[in-house]
Amino acid sequence: MSKPRMTFWQIVNMNIGFFGIQFSFGLQQSSMSPIYKYLGADEASLPYLWLAGPMTGLLVQPLIGALSDRTTSRWGRRTPYFLIGAVLCSIGLLAMPYSPTLWMAASLLWILDAANNVTMEPYRAFVSDKLPASQHTLGFLTQSAFTGLGQTLAYLTPSLLVWIGMDKDAVNGSHIPQVVVAAFLIGAVCSLVSVLWSVKTTPEDPLPAEKLAAMRAAPGGWRHTLAEIVAAVRDMPPTMKQLALVKLFQWYAMFCYWQFITLSLARTLFGTSDAASPGFRDAGLLNGQIGAFYNFVAFLAAFALVPFARRIGPHVVHAVCLLLAGAGMLAIPHIHTPVLLLVPMVGIGLAWASIMGNPYVILASSLPPERTGVYMGIFNMFIVIPMIIQIFTLPLIYRGWLGGNPENVIRLAGVLLICAAGAMRLVRYNAPGAIERTETAYGEMERDGGGVRRGAR
Repeated sequence: MSKPRMTFWQIVNMNIGFFGIQFSFGLQQSSMSPIYKYLGADEASLPYLWLAGPMTGLLVQPLIGALSDRTTSRWGRRTPYFLIGAVLCSIGLLAMPYSPTLWMAASLLWILDAANNVTMEPYRAFVSDKLPASQHTLGFLTQSAFTGLGQTLAYLTPSLLVWIGMDKDAVNGSHIPQVVVAAFLIGAVCSLVSVLWSVKTTPEDPLPAEKLAAMRAAPGGWRHTLAEIVAAVRDMPPTMKQLALVKLFQWYAMFCYWQFITLSLARTLFGTSDAASPGFRDAGLLNGQIGAFYNFVAFLAAFALVPFARRIGPHVVHAVCLLLAGAGMLAIPHIHTPVLLLVPMVGIGLAWASIMGNPYVILASSLPPERTGVYMGIFNMFIVIPMIIQIFTLPLIYRGWLGGNPENVIRLAGVLLICAAGAMRLVRYNAPGAIERTETAYGEMERDGGGVRRGAR
């Protein structure tokens, strides 16, 4: 059944909920390592405390993907998961900054990440549900743009609060700075309101009667759901397998960066590793500012990358972006002037836009429509498994091979991103009509949204 084409602004409305999801993820990326340090965590043990994200992603996303493919509720297949996840995410964000102990903060992160994963996986499938193949590029890169915008504001919010006069230090006996508490409260509101906006403005398309009847007649229960996941893994498209090595390198690298960038900046620019020192708090604010900058670059680049994907293919664009980010991360430990950090952030922003969009563009055209949800969930395993590997291997080499120096972790991330760029040579992007669909999507941006420049603004 052919799907109606959507205008640029309809696609934007559909993906606004992704903004709230990514605001939440941005708060985690920018604030969880400092929060753990404020609560007394050891540097070498930090990766273990980040286990919640990849483990919940590994368990939740394939399961939710399979369930949402088979859901026949009156609200649709994906919408119930959007709403449940958004509510739980808001509760987790509200509670996180009031954690009095390290174990409570780590426990709340499990709830928060599970909720984010419940919402995000069906959102990937929602793009394929609503849009014809010729608009997949625009749909997924719009999600990438909202990733950049949401995380820009998440990273920048603590600094904005300081600029308007809020205290950057902890108050009332708390270990966690007041601006971090306020940022998480803002995130709770954004997470829920943005998802409600998308649900209100973009209802799911009703399924054809015959397909709905077939879904209701199919056997249910958790055993059949697990069997569907196993069968999908067995029948995995070749393109998906080829992307596995790329995602191993790139997500190991990104997890290294998020966990240790504040610690690296504290040493390089402020000469401290003491979480109670003013320099460490300043490093946290600086990380928020440069993180906001690279995410804003990603927001703009998500649209700007479309014509390059049209001309040379998303696989080539992705390789170039990873290479630029790798070079940028290698440069960061050698920079001792804050403003110069914006230079490598351009490369990291380009890579972040590409990471959140182009692999899904490459993959989408190879997926069977009736299995889109489960395959998007399985594809997320290629994100979380590298993170789990990082969590259990980095502490083993942190004090030995890396000298107990967070700057060396950032250098390692740079090398791995360059390896990911090299691994893109193994990916064959030969989907029938893929380039034509990309060209159509780009032309549609110009007709429906006033072009790339208007979309970027």
